[in-house]
Amino acid sequence: MKALKIEPGKAPERIDIHNELATLQDAVGGYIQVVYPDPHRPVGLVCNEEGKCCGLELNRALYQNGKPYDIIAGTFLVVGLSAEDFTDLREEDAAYFEKLFHSPEKFKYFAGRLVISKVVSGGA
Repeated sequence: MKALKIEPGKAPERIDIHNELATLQDAVGGYIQVVYPDPHRPVGLVCNEEGKCCGLELNRALYQNGKPYDIIAGTFLVVGLSAEDFTDLREEDAAYFEKLFHSPEKFKYFAGRLVISKVVSGGA
């Protein structure tokens, strides 16, 4: 199945992956959880269910109305959704999420608040 793999600190990568539980668990490093980030797109973010409690590196924030509402920890996949299962990610959705998640993010606490910053490559 065609999907995007998003690892902490890296740009998204287009991959082909078998739609099998063990393969998906291996890709995210543990039990899977699916997050549905956009009600207008048939996609799911397959991530490690215990990523935050296990101390996996924070990866990307999810935003609603310009404000973060959740952070995905560890590697995650963006997959297409059919009526009953995961399926190939449509080209338009792959392009959208490649752009959305293109720049890795850094997470730091400053004065008791979480600060999220985009990592820009090529800068001095």
